[in-house]
This record gives sequence, structure tokens and C-alpha cells, in this order.
Amino acid sequence: MKDRPRRPKSGPAAPVKARTPSSAQAYRPPATKTPASKPASSKETRPAPELPSRALLRREGAKPAERLPVILETAGSDQYRLIDSGAGEKLEQYGPYRIVRPEAQALWQRSLPDSIWDKADALFTGDTDEDGMGRWKFPRAALGETWPMQLLGVDFHGRFTAFRHVGVFPEQLAHWSWMKEKVETAGRPVKVLNLFGYTGVASLVAASAGAEVTHVDASKKAIGWARENQTLGRMDKLPIRWICEDAMKFIQREERRGSKYDIILTDPPKFGRGPNGEVWHLFDHLPLMLDICREILSPKAIGLVLTAYSIRASFYSIHELMRETMRGAGGTVESGELVIRESGTDGKEAGRALSTSLFSRWISA
Repeated sequence: MKDRPRRPKSGPAAPVKARTPSSAQAYRPPATKTPASKPASSKETRPAPELPSRALLRREGAKPAERLPVILETAGSDQYRLIDSGAGEKLEQYGPYRIVRPEAQALWQRSLPDSIWDKADALFTGDTDEDGMGRWKFPRAALGETWPMQLLGVDFHGRFTAFRHVGVFPEQLAHWSWMKEKVETAGRPVKVLNLFGYTGVASLVAASAGAEVTHVDASKKAIGWARENQTLGRMDKLPIRWICEDAMKFIQREERRGSKYDIILTDPPKFGRGPNGEVWHLFDHLPLMLDICREILSPKAIGLVLTAYSIRASFYSIHELMRETMRGAGGTVESGELVIRESGTDGKEAGRALSTSLFSRWISA
């Protein structure tokens, strides 16, 4: 799902020469220019983006069909719901707990009275920037770091983190439900790659539906949480590879090996660092990441899903990038926003829709 980035994530790899596929003409993108700014020390000046480790491919053929704008909505359930939002905050129910967190998209006033909000079990305080650290307050009673939850039949831990996140992004249920249905109805083995996989809920949903899953994240802590979730859900025997590595390095190696996947989920942050100091900037490196993902899609690929959080861009931007990347592949690219619908204290009231992120999704014909 969303106020990203929420943890250290994978960045681009160091330059590596790779064989260019013969199916497309290669070209080098122009060098990125750093805009002029007032004088600053070297520590304050952002370094130029690293050169891509291989050339982008100039795609030929017709663009896929398109559907837009598409709004994918997550409604409330007994395990999660958005109770209310407004004045820059949101009140949510996660399992047994009511939680208040900052939400810059909530420009309107609250619908429910303060007496409802004041009954929250936990609230995040501190830096309200999406990258900012802070701490949790527990006004009613001290709570532990984790608690059990379940979505789409998968058990996992909710978790109070230092970055106001809780170990799951429920708006992603729209993508996970789509993936689950595709895996269950494929009638054949399906391989899923989950890039920037965080605490592994999507990977567990895919594996429980019958897929063979490769889960990649640069954070050792996130991989540890994902394994805890697998054990909690009694899913230790499911075919999941947990890989702690820089995402760009991993997919470049998979391209060289000729590895293929039927569904790729990619949920990159706008900025992140890999385990060896690799730097990721979304606008600088996203085109190459999607380009490589295109190359490692199988001949019978089902879909490629991109979610983008906390960026100043239109979904049209990632929509057009996805269509250019998938030229000649047929199918359809649908793009828009993920939203969560307010459902009140009882889960039965249809309130306002809170936008959380942009997405673009290529689906095969």
C-alpha cells in the first residue's frame, strides 16, 4: 500500500555490463541534469544519479490497450477498517486496536466527534513527514510491539514501528485479491516475484493461493518479520524464497540468468538504500526497473503491478511509462489510485474515500 517510504529498501546496483536482448533496439538515456540551486556544502548537495547498469531498451510495437482512471477501493472488514479521517489524521481499526496516525491527504474535517477519537488505543507522535521517526503513545494501556491479524485468510503480526507504519498496508488488498484470483484460476503453476516485499503479507497470500514465490527486500529486519509471519500462519512448508538483497541487483542477475516470472509485484519507495549503500531514487531509476521487469516476465505472463507512494506525480506519468515499457506485449494497462473507504465505528457506514497511492497495472490479454 500510504505514507511511504517505511523502511530501508533496495536501490540500484553498481554498474554491470549485461547482454542486451536482441528483441529490441538499445539506447542510452540522456544524462540527468541537476537543477541550479543556491550555494551549499557538498553534504547538502544531492549527488547525480548513478548511471544505469545497462541501457534501457527502445520498445517497438503497439502500446497495450488502456483503462483509466481506475479507482481500486478497499472497504472495511472485521480485521481492518478506516473509521474516520480529517484534520491531517486518520482513525483506523487494526484487529483489536484503534490507532490514530498522521495522514496528509485528509484535508477535510473529521466526521466523528472527539470523544470517539479520544478512545484510540495508540497514536503516533513526532515527525509527521513520511520519512520521519517518532514514537507511539498508548493512552489507555501499555501495548506490546505486535498483535495478531488476518487478511485474505493469512495470519500475520501487526507491528508498531518507528516510522508510523504497522506492518501492513491494507489498501494493497485490491492488488492482493486480484493476484489471489489469478493464481487460483491459472490452471498451471504460477511464479510470483514480490519486489520491495516488506513484511511478506503479499507473498504469503500468493503462496497460500498456490504460487511459487520469490520475496525480495533489502532490509534484514523486514525479512525477519516476514519469516515470523510465515511461522505465525503455519505456512513454513509453502514455497517461498526469502531474499535479503538490493532489488535492482537481484532483477539484473535474474535477467542474465534467463529467469522468468508470471506475476511481478513491485512497490518501490521514492528514496531508499540497499544493504551495501546502493541509492534508489524513484524518478531516476524506475524506468530501468520496469524495463528489466518486462524482460523477466514469462511468455505466459499474467501481470506486472506497480504501486507508488508519497510522490508528487500524476498516475498518468506512471501509466504512460508502463504502456511504453509494455509495447508489443498486448494486454491492457490500467492505472489510477488506491483508496480506502471510511466505514464508521460499526463498519457499516459508507463515508469518504481516502486516497493512499498511485498504481499502474499491466494485465495480459
